[in-house]
Parts: sequence; C-alpha cells; structure tokens
Amino acid sequence: MIQVFVTGGTFDKDYNFITGELYFKDSHLNSMFERGRSTLDIDVKTLMMVDSLEMTDEDRQIILHNCRRCKSNKIIVTHGTDRIVETASYLAGQTVPDKTIVLTGAMIPYAFGTSSDGFFNLGSALAFSQTLKPGIYVAMNGRYFDWDNVRKNRTTGNFEALK
Repeated sequence: MIQVFVTGGTFDKDYNFITGELYFKDSHLNSMFERGRSTLDIDVKTLMMVDSLEMTDEDRQIILHNCRRCKSNKIIVTHGTDRIVETASYLAGQTVPDKTIVLTGAMIPYAFGTSSDGFFNLGSALAFSQTLKPGIYVAMNGRYFDWDNVRKNRTTGNFEALK
C-alpha cells in the first residue's frame, strides 16, 4: 500500500471566480487517482489544508508523527512548493527508518485543468515511491531529488539540483 498524506498547498487549491482568490475546499487527490485510472492500493489521509508559506514546525510535527506511525513503508506527502524543501529537511532530521517518503506539489492548482502540473507530479511521485530506496525525496518536474540536493528556482518556477 502507498500512504498519501495531504497537507494542502497549490495542489488542492480551488479558484473563486468572483473574487479571483485561491482557497481550500476539499482535496482533489481521490478524483486524481480515479481519473488517472490508478490500480494501486492507495490510502489518502488529509492531515491539514494549509499554504506552505503558513506551515509551522507544529504542522511538520504532525506530518512526522503520521509518517512514523504509518504501517506502509511507501509514503507520498502533497505539499506547497514554497516550503516543500524545508519540510523535507525537517523530516530528514528526524528518525523515520525504513520508509520512502516522497514530497510533491504543484505550481498551478489541479482545479485549473490541463494547465496544472499537479497530475504529472503526482504520477511521478507514485512511481518514485515504489522504486526509490528508503529516504526523503522531493519529486517535481518529472525528476526526484534527494532532500538535501534540491531548491525551487523562483525565476524559472522549476526545481533543480544544488550540485
């Protein structure tokens, strides 16, 4: 089984057509797995719905706690891209033995349809969670990165290796 923990981020934001604001309502993950025709054994659990710019260490502690107590050794965490590397670093600094944890996100909300990268990033995270050795990773733009060798390039909007 693959455990998926939802934390919010652009991935799950909806668009208010009247005010033009992005907001959280419900997670899109279950419908994304259905639309992608996934046949994998997946359990989706929403831990929180926060913008990563507002994520605190208390929120990261909740993610850590759930990763530790999870029976599965394959975990995906959906997360906002602005602080995804901070959370990956936080998790890596703790003890979560024998688990492959892949954090992923989206630059454009899934609710925006075909212009969103969320569907592609989620599919990549599914594949990486099944093939990578235990550790903490960030999966974006069709690539995976070790937690300590990744940054968000705010000019290009892509994730890239530091080294």
